[in-house]
Amino acid sequence: MKLILTQDVSGLGDSGDVVTVKDGYARNYLVPRGLAIAWSKGAEKQIDQIRRARSSREIRSLDHAKEVAGELEALDVTLAARAHDGKLFGSITEKDVADAIRAAGGPLIEKRSIELPGGHIKDVGSVQAQVRLHPDVTAKVSVSVVAA
Repeated sequence: MKLILTQDVSGLGDSGDVVTVKDGYARNYLVPRGLAIAWSKGAEKQIDQIRRARSSREIRSLDHAKEVAGELEALDVTLAARAHDGKLFGSITEKDVADAIRAAGGPLIEKRSIELPGGHIKDVGSVQAQVRLHPDVTAKVSVSVVAA
């Protein structure tokens, strides 16, 4: 099935790309989550709009990405969450980490560019989160989770 990606999908492509995937993957994963739309001649016109939106929120250059990576690696990000015996009630998601980076004085980071080990943080302690800023630049951010 031919699709137009509306968001970056790891291992598949960037927003605005036209990709061909198996029908089940498109029907059950990409389209319901809003990651892609079905390709058609009319939808082809939306590609330029999607690409313009992507370029406006993208890191401008490799030098800018390295500068932002330096800022992120210098930050001490601390999150307070309800916990008992080292286990959290619930979990810390990528959105929580993005909000904490912003609150710690860091740049605005999209939650989709943050990768947490194991998907979500479920324990009290320190974790290294990776932030993809550019295809060639990845920053490591130390996230400390403390019991509230």
